[in-house]
Amino acid sequence: MPVIGFDLVRSEPYLDGATFGETGAYQRIDAVARYAVDPSHPANFGITDLHLAETNENGQVCFDGDVTLLLPVNKAKANGALLLEAPNRGYPLALGSFNRAPFDQIPSDVIEPGDGFLMRHGWSIAFVGWQWDVPRCSHRLGLRAPMVSPSRLDAPSEMQLRIQPDVPTDVFELTDQHVGAVGNHTPIPPFQSDDPSARLMVRDYLWDEPEPIERSRWCFLAADDSSPATQVNLDGGFEAGRIYDLFYTPSQCPVVGSGLLAFRDFGSFARYDSDSPTHDVVTHTIAHGVSQCGRFLRTLMHLGLNIDEADRQVFDGMFPHVAGARRGEFNHRYGQPSVQPTPGFGHLFPFADEPQTDPQTGQTAGLLDSLRERKVLPKIMYTDTSSEYWRGDASLTHLSVVSGQDIELPAEVRRYLFSSTQHGSGDLPFTNQSMFGSHGTNWFNVIDYRPLFRALLTHFMSWVMTGVEPPASAFPRLRDQTGTDRAEVLRSLLSIPIGQPDQARLPVLWPLDLGPRSAQGIGDFPAEPVGEPYPCLVSALDSEGNEIGGIPMPDVTVPIATHTGFNLRRSDSGGAGQILEYLGSSIAFPFGVSARKDPRKAVCERYLGREDYMNSIREVARKLVSQKYLLEEDIETCVDIAAARYDAVAQTEEAEIDLFERLTVEGN
Repeated sequence: MPVIGFDLVRSEPYLDGATFGETGAYQRIDAVARYAVDPSHPANFGITDLHLAETNENGQVCFDGDVTLLLPVNKAKANGALLLEAPNRGYPLALGSFNRAPFDQIPSDVIEPGDGFLMRHGWSIAFVGWQWDVPRCSHRLGLRAPMVSPSRLDAPSEMQLRIQPDVPTDVFELTDQHVGAVGNHTPIPPFQSDDPSARLMVRDYLWDEPEPIERSRWCFLAADDSSPATQVNLDGGFEAGRIYDLFYTPSQCPVVGSGLLAFRDFGSFARYDSDSPTHDVVTHTIAHGVSQCGRFLRTLMHLGLNIDEADRQVFDGMFPHVAGARRGEFNHRYGQPSVQPTPGFGHLFPFADEPQTDPQTGQTAGLLDSLRERKVLPKIMYTDTSSEYWRGDASLTHLSVVSGQDIELPAEVRRYLFSSTQHGSGDLPFTNQSMFGSHGTNWFNVIDYRPLFRALLTHFMSWVMTGVEPPASAFPRLRDQTGTDRAEVLRSLLSIPIGQPDQARLPVLWPLDLGPRSAQGIGDFPAEPVGEPYPCLVSALDSEGNEIGGIPMPDVTVPIATHTGFNLRRSDSGGAGQILEYLGSSIAFPFGVSARKDPRKAVCERYLGREDYMNSIREVARKLVSQKYLLEEDIETCVDIAAARYDAVAQTEEAEIDLFERLTVEGN
């Protein structure tokens, strides 16, 4: 078995034995899983540099990773399903996603239970560390990947580190910066601090021609003479909003794709091994990942990694969330798994599940080809928000790259858009400063879509375990006019007081040239765009500026604001006209009738009062239950969510007026 050890770190009653409905109490288990994989086994083919790593006496490559389990104490109360989550940058997210637990602003190893949804429904839960550059600490789950000796590498190659500051900054850590302090990964030192071939380049916009920065103006920095360099310093500083790319050869070469094998092999261990803590508990496994980890699952599927070394299917279901059409830096030399916006391996064709021929490259492929070939295709449920559409890629999962027209989904796949939402579930209070350190021009989107999310998980489990069909897919399509292009949407929003991005600067995906060794997972950077950009569509809007493609939360259908999947950088953050990664906008209606220049009816003109508004929300929620997009138990959850936003809009009228006046000044 590729899992050759399960070393217990801690086993204790979860939350001191707190009980969750009929399921009862849970046990928390923290452990280190030890892996040993055969680099020559067909189940492991396609993992970059695995054949170059050191092996043990049995010819296996060894590594280990962190694991946390939450399991029902009474096995008879378990529902039989294991939710196997890939932690996002080392952080477990499932209880925030499905239990509506708060995001931990001060990281700790406490796993907040939220409202206990997963536990009340008898789920077994596993968080499996897979990312090689996550710092080793009690509150993050990572992987100690196998390394390749420099002597075993062939021609030199580089990694690319992208930096776009929100404020002027002199020094940056040598690690992915696009999620700010949320990332805080282990820095990646250069092989040689004074390497004359290392390069730093700068551009103003994503696809501008980069300008080289003289080597004499920047340097790698170390804490002292005996320590490796962990920072980069630029004389005169990095300017806010400009895009910098640093290219250098790192001092170490991890087998980045070993994280994919760890995730698969722990899934196999949990499902089949009698020594697993989940033995006699789990009958079905569902892999889950959010954002970075949704893209991680898309990469795993593309490589066909749903079969173990014993020739057994591992996952019955795949549930990637907010992945769009992208993959990531999960299986190439010097890959940084946190990277998302930087054009590279994660932006390559294929995007859709079924095979297509890219007319610009001649390649014919579908995301699920290897799974079909190996006869291990699971059921798949994709969920996205409006932000993945606005960044230019999500629609490629259901569009033809040849014609730009709708294509059909495979029978094994369901796909859903949560209408008028941003990447992460929205929250109060209204703010335009994100956890990543970025500032938006508009208030960030406040739609909390998690009641829809957990309803879909529940129906997905039924589909996987009993064959009961989930609700119909819901996403923007051209044929029913729920999909359109971004330019049309922006034109329709011109009368609303909302900051708009520069249409010429909206992100798109292009066919990319990553050099002659890209098929072996070794890239030449920066990637060069070739041909023409791929097509892109977003959801069309209703008369209030809210989306009509996908599944709307009740407070989108019964609105007190216009909600979008885009926001843009605030003017003092530089990068004028560019959208912010992950963030949408909420532009509240006027609460009372005023002289403000806003064509939308005021809240007081729409509803007889707060109670009337709540009753309308409740009615729409009941309809969603009948469509299987919402659970009966969450009708009042939706009412509470809407009530909080109603109250917030009533209290922020003056702030909205100030925002409108500022947008008017900036627009002029």
